[in-house]
Amino acid sequence: MTTTLLHLAVDLVAAIILAYGIYARRHHRGDLACAYLALNVGVCVSVAVLLSVSSASALGLGLFGVLSIIRLRSDSISQQEVAYYFVALVLGLVNGLPSADWRIVAVFDVLLLAVMYVADHPSRTRGPQRRTVVLDTVYPDEQTMLMELRARLGGTVVRHSVSEVDYVREVTVVDVRFRPDAAPVVHGAPAAHR
Repeated sequence: MTTTLLHLAVDLVAAIILAYGIYARRHHRGDLACAYLALNVGVCVSVAVLLSVSSASALGLGLFGVLSIIRLRSDSISQQEVAYYFVALVLGLVNGLPSADWRIVAVFDVLLLAVMYVADHPSRTRGPQRRTVVLDTVYPDEQTMLMELRARLGGTVVRHSVSEVDYVREVTVVDVRFRPDAAPVVHGAPAAHR
């Protein structure tokens, strides 16, 4: 019992660091931070309770049930957010194993948190940005469309893919990766975009 409580305490600390110390501070979305924390603690508690059952079939069925209810379909989420969901899930699974040495579990927790801290660090997001753009016309040629994208996004289009052309509503939906142009500098500060 003491070992299980220690694992739950370590898990809670790791989950709070992941959800509020890393994710919420960088992405300013309290709703997803709450979801990561709830997912993590729920998985950890479920695994700990299921492992206290002596029947292997009950354990397998219970774990399958816990993992199958986790669905990411409610909102459109980015790949970064999927990574946070995955790490929250793995933290819960690892910390929910009361038979594992808590020091090894703590090392794995630190490793997972360090990977997310580095992988999602703001200094790594200076590459091309991605947008889904809905243009209010159907373009007769690709060059005209690319000029419009460049003007709207204020950057150089690196890659684009037309995902929808609707001649009835006269819209074109484009998935774009672009590099923003450097902002003009006025008296040492970036000028505000209008």
